[in-house]
Amino acid sequence: MNSLELSLLSLCLGLILGGGVALLIVVAYRTRDKHLQESSTELPDGLTLVMEGMADAAAVIDTSNLILATSKAAGWLGFRTGATLQDQELRALVKEARSSGVPETHSMRLRIGDVSTETRLVSARAIALGGRLTLLSVRDTSEAERVERMRHDFVSNTSHELKTPVGAVTLLAEAIESAADDPEQVRHFAARIQAEALRLGNLTTRIMNLSRLQSTDSLAETRAVSIDEVVAVAMDMHTVAAESRGVEVVRGGDRNLFVRGDVQVLSDAIGNLIANAIAYSPTGSRVGVGVKKMGDAVEISVADQGIGIDESEQNRIFERFYRADQARSRRTGGTGLGLSIVKHAVQRHGGDVRLWSRPGRGSTFTVTLPLTPSPGADEHSKKRGGTRHKKSKSADGARKKSVAGKVATKNALGTPAREKKSPPKTAKMASPQREDQE
Repeated sequence: MNSLELSLLSLCLGLILGGGVALLIVVAYRTRDKHLQESSTELPDGLTLVMEGMADAAAVIDTSNLILATSKAAGWLGFRTGATLQDQELRALVKEARSSGVPETHSMRLRIGDVSTETRLVSARAIALGGRLTLLSVRDTSEAERVERMRHDFVSNTSHELKTPVGAVTLLAEAIESAADDPEQVRHFAARIQAEALRLGNLTTRIMNLSRLQSTDSLAETRAVSIDEVVAVAMDMHTVAAESRGVEVVRGGDRNLFVRGDVQVLSDAIGNLIANAIAYSPTGSRVGVGVKKMGDAVEISVADQGIGIDESEQNRIFERFYRADQARSRRTGGTGLGLSIVKHAVQRHGGDVRLWSRPGRGSTFTVTLPLTPSPGADEHSKKRGGTRHKKSKSADGARKKSVAGKVATKNALGTPAREKKSPPKTAKMASPQREDQE
């Protein structure tokens, strides 16, 4: 082997060794970068800005379940930067997403905060960011669940409530046909049919009223409404019912207060409260309707001395078809929609309704509405302004005539020009005259 061949062989070996060394260096760098990425707890670029704009509760978790960053909405779950993720279900979700490398989503019930025992239905999603970090986001779906439950209850309860009187009318019609030869029984069953038909009509009307209140965000026609008129109409609607049950309805409080709204809707709402108070009050008791001005608002309270409502049921009392006392409600012909109508009617007028009740002591429903100026006060103010303007014009005219007359008289008598300073005196005399006229 000559020197040329040895040189070529050495060159090839050098290239091979050099390429191998370079490859080893590249592999080493890549391995180091991968290791650094896996062991790094630094947040990826832009993730902090993304989390600041998130409406859901979110947190970045490392492999030791340490919270490295949180969104602004994460406070209700007790997520805090530097703290450890405590919930075992969320830990399992984060571990599952990190192991699989694909996003994982679970629905679960979580406790709110560190102390409260209240739970909420949430949808939790975990996404592995590579290495040690995992993005955990939690969306509260409790409200959607509640709305869906209310919708389901409304449909089922409406079907049930409509079936009951319809079925009763059908059975009573068959009973009348069977007792055609007995006039007394026919009259009895006919009265029952009328009662069930009235109940069906009331139920249908209330469902339509509630749907109308819920279908729009504002009232079609509004004007300044007298609270005295609203209370008077509401009390008149239930005078017969109160007398038949031996319940006295009394009115007290402030007068001449006005709100802006629909007098019929407000009268129906207060009437529903009065009707409930009468229905759940014992014979010989009193139902009080009070009106009180509170700053820029007016409070209308309806208080009874009835059976009261248990505290556990007070949160649901304004739901559609909910009845605290099912048996009594059916005996009195209640539909379970009255308080729901009250709630939506008051909300349409920019107010709210609250309840105080104790079993055995009675209940007080208080409606709060924003006050509006009295229309009579506005008209009186306009009339005063118009009268004052007319009187001012009249006084100005009299003053001008007086000045003109005196100037003409002085000119006719040859009064020197320097004595023409008298008009200001005339003007000063005209002012008291205008004040007297006002």
